[in-house]
This record gives sequence, C-alpha cells and structure tokens, in this order.
Amino acid sequence: MKAAIVQEVHGKWQLKDIPIPKPDPNQVLIKMHASGICYTDVHMTEGKLPARLPNTLGHEPVGEIVELGQSVTTRKIGDRVGVPWTQYTCGRCEWCQRGKSLFCLEQIGTGVNIAGGHAEYMVAYADATQLLPEGLEYEQAAPIFCAGYTVYSGLRIAEPKPHERIAVVGVGGLGHLAIQYAKVCGFETIAITHSKDKEELAYKLGANAVVSDGKGLKNSGGADVILATSNSYKATSDTLKGLRPDGRLVLMGISDEPLIVTGHLLYGRGRIIGSVQNDREYLYEALDYVAKGRVRVMTESFPLDDMNVAYEKVVKGELRFRAVLKIQ
Repeated sequence: MKAAIVQEVHGKWQLKDIPIPKPDPNQVLIKMHASGICYTDVHMTEGKLPARLPNTLGHEPVGEIVELGQSVTTRKIGDRVGVPWTQYTCGRCEWCQRGKSLFCLEQIGTGVNIAGGHAEYMVAYADATQLLPEGLEYEQAAPIFCAGYTVYSGLRIAEPKPHERIAVVGVGGLGHLAIQYAKVCGFETIAITHSKDKEELAYKLGANAVVSDGKGLKNSGGADVILATSNSYKATSDTLKGLRPDGRLVLMGISDEPLIVTGHLLYGRGRIIGSVQNDREYLYEALDYVAKGRVRVMTESFPLDDMNVAYEKVVKGELRFRAVLKIQ
C-alpha cells in the first residue's frame, strides 16, 4: 500500500510502498477514503509537538472497515468509521480512573505514536472508532475529527446559557466551523476578522455581526464566550477587551506568541479554557450537524500523490480552510 512517511523532524513527507498492516485482536483494518491535513501535522513534522518518527501522520482519518481482529465484536466489515485522536489509554492512572482519559500520559494517539490516516490503509482499536452517520460524505467527515470537534466541544464545555453571546476569533479552518456550530445551537454570534473578504463570508455562515477587533466587540455589546480559533495570540489578547463579566475565553489555536491577560479578566471573573481534542462525549453531535447539512466544511481536496503540494499550502498559509487527502 502507499503511505506518507515522515522519517525525522523537519523531514520531507515521502510516499512509500509498505505492507498492509494486520490488525491485532482488538483492532480493525480500515480502507482509507479521506484524511484531513491539520496544522498539528505541521507542528509534529517541525518538532514543535511530540510524535513518534518515523511515522505516518494524519489524525482526521475516515474510511471503511475491511478486516476485523479476532476479538472484535462491536464493529463489522463494511462499517463506515472515523478515528479520533485518542485510541487507547492505560486505564490505571488517576485521570483514567476519574473518567478523564484525555489526560492519560500513556495514551496512544492517532498519527502521534501509532500510524495515522495519510495512507491507503490503517489499523485502529475497534472501540476507538466512531461510526459515521448515514449519508455523510467522507470528505466532509474527516475534518470534524479534529478541527470540527475542537471547536464544537470547546463551545459545549464553555457551557453558554441561552441568552449569552458567542464571539469567534478568525474565519479560517477552525473559525468557519465555529461560526456555524454556534449559530445552529441558537446563539447570537459575532465574527472577529481583519480580513474584508471574509466579512461577507462570515455573514453567509450565520454571523449576526462582524467586527475587526476587541474594541469593536466591546462596542457591539461584548461576548460571554470567545472561541479563539486564530493562531495569533496577539489578536486573541486584544479581543479580551470585549469579554463580558463571568465570560469564558476558549483557546483552540496554538501560537508561539504570549497571551497577554490584564486585570480586566480578574475583575470580570473571567476564565480561560483550553480546547483541543477533548473526550468523545460530543463527537456524535458534531458529526450529526454536518450529516444533516446544518454545518458545511469548506475543503480543498488533493490526491494522496499530491500530499506534499497540500502540505506546503498548509505550511505557507495558502489554504484558507481545510485540506483533505482523497485516498480511495
């Protein structure tokens, strides 16, 4: 089979022919149909995030089960599935015992310390796979397993009340999904972007208002929850001017810049919440909204042979939304 291999930190992605893996007793073999390229893949390739190398990256994989391990009873051949970030945890540490396996230090992560989805086939622990809703296209499903779920679960763990207002920083790969999720959940939604060409798009996605910075957010009435999808912590810090008392800032993007917090957060009893993959509690909902056409992922597709073209576009910021490898 063909697989994208990263040999070492700063190494080029290489398309190689390797044997099709065999599933262990508790695993399944998945024929890949689509795999999203996330900026986290870039961070791991550049050594900014830990990953086992050499390895096949890709933590937004979706496809069809074609082989079962001998102990698998919960899945069947032909099932359409995706594979979340966390596949397996130790079950013994404090966090696993508390039901918060996301924080397990021994976890096995898709495309991190086990082969990911940028390949024609991959193996995954059966109990970690998520069944895809009927009719959901693979290309639409793939980005939900990281980008979509990061923003949707971040919105959910912020626990906004029905009367509260949501602001979304950035209208890119994460932000265009955050606006849609906030809107379909019934919240008044404000988009924050400096880009004039994205202002019209933000309204089309469902934003009630569009402002350019924290001052504009404050003047518009502020927000109770800010979903910070931008990679710029400078821009995120500025938006805190518009955070209302008892407000929550949900960080979703990774940045080398410092996050600057002033006394406004202290006196307003504000909170900062991190959101990455989170547990699978809300993944069904996130996928269901897309399957029903209420949320639409904006993607650019590439064949597996063009993986380096896609990767370079992601690295250089030339891709406005989500890159997806269409595999088989």
